[in-house]
Amino acid sequence: GVRVLRHPLYPDHSRSGIKRALSYLSFMLVAAVLGPVLCGKTDILWVYHPPLTTGVAGWWLSLWRRAPFVYEIQDMWPESLTATGMISNKSILGVLGRIARFIYRRARAMTVISPGFKENLITKGVPPHKVHVVPNWTDERIYGPTSRDVSVGQDFELAGRFNVVFAGNMGPAQGLQTVIEAAQQLLDVPEIQFVFIGDGLALQGLQESAHGLSNVSFIDRQPAENMPGFFAWADALLVHLRSDPLFAITIPSKTLAYLASGRPIICAVAGDGAEVVRQANAGLICPPEDPDALAKTVRTLYTMQPAEREAMGEAGRQAYLAHYRREKAVDRYEQLFEEIHLRRNSRLKR
Repeated sequence: GVRVLRHPLYPDHSRSGIKRALSYLSFMLVAAVLGPVLCGKTDILWVYHPPLTTGVAGWWLSLWRRAPFVYEIQDMWPESLTATGMISNKSILGVLGRIARFIYRRARAMTVISPGFKENLITKGVPPHKVHVVPNWTDERIYGPTSRDVSVGQDFELAGRFNVVFAGNMGPAQGLQTVIEAAQQLLDVPEIQFVFIGDGLALQGLQESAHGLSNVSFIDRQPAENMPGFFAWADALLVHLRSDPLFAITIPSKTLAYLASGRPIICAVAGDGAEVVRQANAGLICPPEDPDALAKTVRTLYTMQPAEREAMGEAGRQAYLAHYRREKAVDRYEQLFEEIHLRRNSRLKR
């Protein structure tokens, strides 16, 4: 029952800053031109960020439709551009920062995925009451505890090993060279195996670095519905990000999928992401970009009794059900939209 309007844009997911900018600008311009014509009656706009340019289009549509907009921030700009190495020019970053503050002032409300994001916005002058923390969720129809499929274990050489599994995008932000270096330190424990599932800009470099290592395995990107079968073979699910102030206030989305899957987690992320795992008692935590600490943490988990590891996984599953389910997040959005709609109607009636 949801009407979706699709429009042309210039698609790009490369490392080229120019091509990325063209992609972002093309969506903004077409949405700004066609939106006022194609969108019907509007009570509230829900604008998703990133990229920042969607915020410009959302503000323009809100003017045309005379409707408030809620700005959902999933990634903090311009900080994320410097953290991932996409842009380093200070003049460009300054312009983007001013555009961001322009949008923040005009949004009726904002939602963020972590307490750290909220604090970041407050330091930029956004009133605290305007920012609402709504954690991400995962697809509960897919991710959940499941029994081990023997064929998966055999076909992908997971059976009989202690598998530390990283799943998802392998890019600059993940800093996965640290994991390869940790694997080199663990060659003396032949049961331990690091398994990378997915793809990304850093994949080729990681494969080259891992050449000759018997305890590192790469599996091609898989459909989401296949992932629980791989997670079932994971003795630990790994989340890792580079050591950067931005990532200390980020909760990687894979963390929620890991919690829902009921497997122990090794969290090599600082700040908010680590706090989610710590509060849930769902695994072990170590500093990011520290191969010595990561290798030591893997050894510690390996030497634990299986029952201890299973207890961590179950604690993570229960924490997900209690705090991060999709229904809980949707309820928060619905309440926010209703409050804004009621306040708007009240003002219009005066």
